[in-house]
Amino acid sequence: MDNEIQLISDGDGLAVIGHPAAVERFLVSEGLPSTDLGLPRLGSVLSAGAAAAQAGSTIAAHSGRWVQLTKESAQVVHKYGLMQSKTPGVSHAMVGQPGSIQKWLQISSKGPGAIAGNPALLAGAAGIMAQLAMQQSMKEITDYLARIDEKVDDVLRAQKDAVLARMIGVGFIIEETMTIREARGRVDEVTWSKVQGAPMTIAETQAYALRQLDALAEKLERKTTIGDLAKAAKEAESKGQEWLAVLARCFQLQDAIAVLELDRVLDASPSELDGHRLGLRTARQNRQELISRCTERLLARMEAAAGRANAKVLLNPMDSPAVVKSSNHVSTAIIEFHGRLGIEGDRQSSEARRWTDAAMEVRDKALETGADGVGVAKRLGNDTLGRAKWATGKLSSRIAERTLRRRGDDEERDEKS
Repeated sequence: MDNEIQLISDGDGLAVIGHPAAVERFLVSEGLPSTDLGLPRLGSVLSAGAAAAQAGSTIAAHSGRWVQLTKESAQVVHKYGLMQSKTPGVSHAMVGQPGSIQKWLQISSKGPGAIAGNPALLAGAAGIMAQLAMQQSMKEITDYLARIDEKVDDVLRAQKDAVLARMIGVGFIIEETMTIREARGRVDEVTWSKVQGAPMTIAETQAYALRQLDALAEKLERKTTIGDLAKAAKEAESKGQEWLAVLARCFQLQDAIAVLELDRVLDASPSELDGHRLGLRTARQNRQELISRCTERLLARMEAAAGRANAKVLLNPMDSPAVVKSSNHVSTAIIEFHGRLGIEGDRQSSEARRWTDAAMEVRDKALETGADGVGVAKRLGNDTLGRAKWATGKLSSRIAERTLRRRGDDEERDEKS
């Protein structure tokens, strides 16, 4: 019917299917941006027979739009109470505007043309939705690489490693194959043969980049002096961003391969589409977890380095803040990287203690403790003030003057008593 639509969600996106006018009304009423679902492609999952003919006519008469699941669109899914279907991870509902009622209401999901009643169609829709979600992720990674102003090709070309050189070539081939896919609307055997060996090269490059990040983390852990720690932190800041870019490119190309795989299965073995979709989803989550563990280790080492630097800020007024600054830059870069790859996590940047704050803290503690404080002030003068005099000469002078004045007052009281 013209006033009914079907909603399908796979956890990453929402498909809105129905008469073109009804779909448009619904999206406008909910304020949801969308992209074309590519509904005609579902025709390849239908078998011969009357049921297939009816489903085919339904597809031809309907329009499909895809909405990325965000905080706002997820509220729509919740509002209309989508019910779990027999297809794993996929929920479905039908909504309409019965009579003169303008509000969209949930209605029976068992009517004629309901996709939920055709497992093959529902699996096909879920496969196409998975492709669109991964293509959206690929676009976000492209934006990420452009925004950090270090395009991955520039980073890779600066490297001498054969592993990275091979990935550059694989990237060109995958992009060419995606272009052919867009032009033809499918991935045939010849097109697929171009990229069959690509996953191994990409996985090899990903492993290499992860090892480089682990090496940066281990180097931070081995440093004992704040000066050496500052150098290691600076290296982690510069090199870490580059290897994050390489990992982002790997993830992007792996998503592209998955899109091509789903097209190939849809074309050659549509009955296996749902199982393949679920397998790709699990593999993608495993990659996210692997990358998350590695980058979390680097985050932990950087935060530990910042903690050590803050503890030594009084003795190292230049190197300690530099360590914290590098730590904050690395943390910010990793958090943004996680967001682009859909990795959950939240970190707060460390706050560097100013040298003067640390010096005043020691000074106040010294002046409050009387005779013991004089001893502390002496040690402060012998061990610290000489080293920091160039940075806070006036402050050091005031500390020394007040300490000596206090000591003189104490001696005068002692003589009188």
